[in-house]
Amino acid sequence: MKFLKTIRLDASDEAVFEVAAAPDEWAIPGGFAFAGITAGELTGKTRQAFANGFLSLQSLGRSTFASVAGITAEECDALTRQLAGHLHASFGAPNRAAAEAPARDEIAFVTGLCRDVPVNTLFTLRRTLDGSGEIREEFRTIAAPRGVPHARVWEIVDDDGDGAGRGAG
Repeated sequence: MKFLKTIRLDASDEAVFEVAAAPDEWAIPGGFAFAGITAGELTGKTRQAFANGFLSLQSLGRSTFASVAGITAEECDALTRQLAGHLHASFGAPNRAAAEAPARDEIAFVTGLCRDVPVNTLFTLRRTLDGSGEIREEFRTIAAPRGVPHARVWEIVDDDGDGAGRGAG
């Protein structure tokens, strides 16, 4: 089985989200967190989280990118229980029992999304409100280079001799 994990390509998530997810946290789209939101409420960091933030199941932080990773059935079951707890404690479900079915559905959605996608593929998310106020989600993928499990995005170089590295792209 496969699932999504948060990934950071740079430090921008810390600046754009109210709470940024740490790297390597299990993630879901999490659009339910915006149920009932209006276009007028989509400002600042809330707008950024709405527009393209995956929701971490560990910290409830947001991440711009998620990467496909392997997961066991036991880990998926644990994520379902964890999400049911979050739905009850933080998102208005009346009790854990009522939260279990939607949690299972959300976890199943992500495993289905990742099923035919290679490990290390990056996902991005674009979330919008349509004309009737319904939330729409669109996913895009960025494949890892062939034969390379992790691609170097940049390297740190010391170009002024003072020991303080600077990013070079």
